[in-house]
Amino acid sequence: MKFAASLKEESVLLNIENLSTKIKTADGILTVLEDVNFTVEKGEIMAIVGESGSGKSMTINSILKLLPKNLIEEYKGSIKVAGKDVITLNENKMREIRGRRISLVAQNAMTSLDPSYRVGKQIVEIIVEKTNKTKSQAKEKALSLLAQMGIDDPERIFQSYPHQLSGGLRQRVVIAMSLACDPDLIIADEPTSALDPTVQLQVLDLFTKINREFGTAILIITHDFGVVARIAHKVAVMYAGQIVEYGEVGDIIDHPEHPYTQSLLKCIPDMDWIFKEGVHKKPLFQIKGELPNLLELPQGCRFSSRCHLAKDECHVTKPLLKKQQRYKSNHSVRCVLTERSH
Repeated sequence: MKFAASLKEESVLLNIENLSTKIKTADGILTVLEDVNFTVEKGEIMAIVGESGSGKSMTINSILKLLPKNLIEEYKGSIKVAGKDVITLNENKMREIRGRRISLVAQNAMTSLDPSYRVGKQIVEIIVEKTNKTKSQAKEKALSLLAQMGIDDPERIFQSYPHQLSGGLRQRVVIAMSLACDPDLIIADEPTSALDPTVQLQVLDLFTKINREFGTAILIITHDFGVVARIAHKVAVMYAGQIVEYGEVGDIIDHPEHPYTQSLLKCIPDMDWIFKEGVHKKPLFQIKGELPNLLELPQGCRFSSRCHLAKDECHVTKPLLKKQQRYKSNHSVRCVLTERSH
């Protein structure tokens, strides 16, 4: 399924077609990704949303080829970055893409920072290694980036060690590092999950600022539809290694078609009962059951055992991700019931 077919080729920064990844484990072969298709255009913010274990991080690892070779059983499909298929590239070519074309903001900032070096030195080393700038030019750029991240005293932060900074400041430093080589795309893996709510909003607003002022495309990985609604233009909903719904954020939030997407949106707490008198308190919605065992995937829809709408055919018919013709935008759903009802 080619989502980029109707797009001008020069506008597509990342184009993933029919991506499937299988890995070797002590228990057997796991199909961690199957038939994954999506595009990220230049200057766009896209989100991938789903529960833990749905395949979000495996998608990142597949895009950046970060999976150890000895674990890979199968790795096929097409992952094109500015028209170049990374699946065919060797490690040296991939190093040129990582950091320069695509950079990664990890979930925990401390995993991206060396505790034994001052943060300024770490940013400078990246700039010197990946570009032709001198150390003095790299320091000037590093200080400028720290200031652009909303840091009041960039010189002090430049001279600080990671443990001397708060979680919010560390995350801002890591985001500055991700911009060090002027990448076309930043992949942010749950960038706010370890932060308190106030700092979470500040970091999300920072990503929006980066997108607006630098023109950098952003692919954000999250389990929170609140994050999606706040900053993303487009969203892919993942479940058990597959994209089950894909399209513009407004369409999917206002008209969720897949039962899993509907369930995720129901999990968002209704705050009316807190702020309004006389509003009946509603119990928090929970999706019953658990994600399927990837060693024993069901024959039909992977969500069928947890779906409140499932019919007999859902347990035996494998659904395909299909565009819903009634939407002007590219709103696609993987559900036999949705396909039949429309």
